[in-house]
Amino acid sequence: MLARLSNELEIEVDAVLAATGRRPATAGLGLDKAGVRLDDKGAVVVDAHSKSSVDSIYAVGDVTDRLNLTPIAIREGHAFADTVFGGRDTSVNYDCVPSAVFSTPEIGTVGLTEEQAARRFDEVAVFETAFRPMQAAFSARYDQVYMKILVDAATDRVLGVHILGRQAAEMAQLVAIALKMNATKADFDATMALHPTMAEELVTMRAPTRRTRRAEAF
Repeated sequence: MLARLSNELEIEVDAVLAATGRRPATAGLGLDKAGVRLDDKGAVVVDAHSKSSVDSIYAVGDVTDRLNLTPIAIREGHAFADTVFGGRDTSVNYDCVPSAVFSTPEIGTVGLTEEQAARRFDEVAVFETAFRPMQAAFSARYDQVYMKILVDAATDRVLGVHILGRQAAEMAQLVAIALKMNATKADFDATMALHPTMAEELVTMRAPTRRTRRAEAF
């Protein structure tokens, strides 16, 4: 199958995935009559504590169209309960949220994309690797793994990690802890590798494959 991209590039593919998006199911709830403000998609507009434009009405989860992930909705619910019923002013931090696409192969990602990083930082060091994992070689499979680490060149802080391959989602969840703690590339490099694993590549990439500067942003 020949697929034509928005930039007119044509690529040969086996299948095309169409992601059409979602709209919050708020119609018919009477929110407009209650004075609750909605955005153009019908999502409930809330503040950092999930409070709507009406003081007595709160909303969490996909209906707010912030980050439509189950763990996000759970965390927002916890924060709401802590704030309103627990007496602890709590809001959700949406930085470094790991996510995954359970395709074949899996995609696991956390932090900024290269495009986002290039727009926010003066210089981004890009570390990449692609390889055939040892377990695939032993079993005569032709699996491939790709990994990318994005680093702020000025501070050495890791900005994003992106993984394509088996168990990518599991790795992204653990890497998210490191990014949440503001780990640097030096911290990654100082971590002992566990051999033979795919994840060891995350701590053995030493030299950047390229550097992206803000002026060269996408």
